[in-house]
Formats: sequence, structure tokens, C-alpha cells
Amino acid sequence: MPKLSATTDHHPRASLKTSTPSSGFANPIWVSVSEAAKLGGVQTKTIRRAISGGLVTYRIRGNRYLIDFGSLLNFLRSRTKLNNKLKKTGLGQYVETWIE
Repeated sequence: MPKLSATTDHHPRASLKTSTPSSGFANPIWVSVSEAAKLGGVQTKTIRRAISGGLVTYRIRGNRYLIDFGSLLNFLRSRTKLNNKLKKTGLGQYVETWIE
């Protein structure tokens, strides 16, 4: 018997009007909670709070959360403290200028 797995996309409250993830790409990049935390320079509980607050677009595959990378960057850059962490210890330390 094949194993069943559910995949459901969950969008932030602010972008419920759009049918595609917040990144706007046809094939968005999906990252796990731990990968998202490492890329953002934050702890996993910060990412989980964003998921429970509906602040990032995510999907559930099996028993794991996958976060849309574009919505993750939007979330991290929307808060000053998280933006500073992104720039100092996250992915931003390798990026000279961000494209708006």
C-alpha cells in the first residue's frame, strides 16, 4: 500500500489575495525550519513563531514544515532586529547590496 502524504500551502495573511507564493516565482525555493534559521542567522524558535503567526508562506510535507525562501527574506527584513541578525550572522554577511 502506498504511503500517503499531504502537501498544503499556507500563505501569510497579508498576501491571501495572490495565488502564488510571496516570492512571485513559478518554482519557489522551499527550505526546512533549520535551514531557514541558519540562513537568517536566527534560532529555529523564531522561524516556528513566524509559522504559527502566519508571517511566512509554508507548506507541510509529511510531518515537516517547508518555508518559501522569498517569504522568509521578506519576514526577516521587515523587522529591524531580525534584519540586523540577517546581515551580521545570516546570509546577508555574504551579500553586498540587496535587490529591492
